[in-house]
Amino acid sequence: MIVVGGSSSRDLAKELAQKLGCKYVQAASTRFPDGECYTRIEDGELDDDVIIVQNTYPDENIVEMFLLQDAVDRLGAKSISLVIPYYGYSRQDRIFKPGEPESAKVMAKRLELLCDRVLTIDIHKEDVLRWFNCPAKDVKAARAIADYFQDRDIDLVLAPDIGAAGRAKEVADYMGVPYDHLEKVRLSGTDVRIAPAHVDCQGKNVLIVDDIIATGGTILAATEQLKLQGAKGVSVACTHGVFTKNALERLTGSNIDALLTCNTLENEVSNISVAKIVADALQSGW
Repeated sequence: MIVVGGSSSRDLAKELAQKLGCKYVQAASTRFPDGECYTRIEDGELDDDVIIVQNTYPDENIVEMFLLQDAVDRLGAKSISLVIPYYGYSRQDRIFKPGEPESAKVMAKRLELLCDRVLTIDIHKEDVLRWFNCPAKDVKAARAIADYFQDRDIDLVLAPDIGAAGRAKEVADYMGVPYDHLEKVRLSGTDVRIAPAHVDCQGKNVLIVDDIIATGGTILAATEQLKLQGAKGVSVACTHGVFTKNALERLTGSNIDALLTCNTLENEVSNISVAKIVADALQSGW
C-alpha cells in the first residue's frame, strides 16, 4: 500500500502513512504563472494499492485531484482509493431552481472515473455519496475530537443548533459527559438570548462542537452569551475550519478559551488529527 499526498493535505497524508505502516509519496505540485496546476509523482512506478489524500476544496484542489488520479493510474496502481478530508460541492445535492447544476452529483461522477473507493470525513451531506458507483464511506471525527478534549475538564458538550445535536451527543458519549444544543430565544424585537435548551451552563467548562466553521458569527455570539450566563470556560472544536472573511483572526482574538479544528483543512489551529480514524476505516475493509 502507498499513500500519495496532494498539496492540500501533506501533514495528514504523511501521518496516515505512518499509522498504516506503509510507504509515503509526496506529489510535487506547483502552479504555472497563469495559475494552471502542474503535478508529478517522481517514483518510477506505483505497482501497489494507492491511497490519494487530497481535498476537493477550493476549486484548484479539485483539478489537482483529477491530475493525481491520472498520474497514479499511469504509474500502474493496482487500485486507487481517494481520501477526501474536506469534500467540496457537497451542499447542493438537488436542483432548487431551473437551470442549476446538480453540483454534488457532477463532482462524484468525475471523481469516480479513476477510483475504486472513496472515503470522506464529516461530509456536509452524507447522502451525496450515493452518486458514487464505487464503495463510498463517510467517517465521523467525533472520536478524534473527544480524545483530544478527554483530559481537559469539559463538563458539557453543546451543539450550535438542534440539527447538530447528534454530533454533540456522539462526542459527549465518548467523553462520558452530558450534551445539549443551543437554542435562540427572542426576548424582544432586537434582543436574542442564546442558551442551552435544557442544561444550565453556570460554572461549567463548555465545549461547542460543529462540522464546519465558516464566518464564525454564530460561535462568537454563542460564546459571549454563555460567558454572560456564567460558563466557566468555552472551548470550540470543529471538523473543518473553512474560516472565511478573516474568521480565524476574529475567533482567536475573542474570549473563546480554546479553538481547535481537525486537520482536514490545515491551518494554525488544526491540531486534532483524524489520521487514526481514517486508518481504522481503511483497514476495516469496508
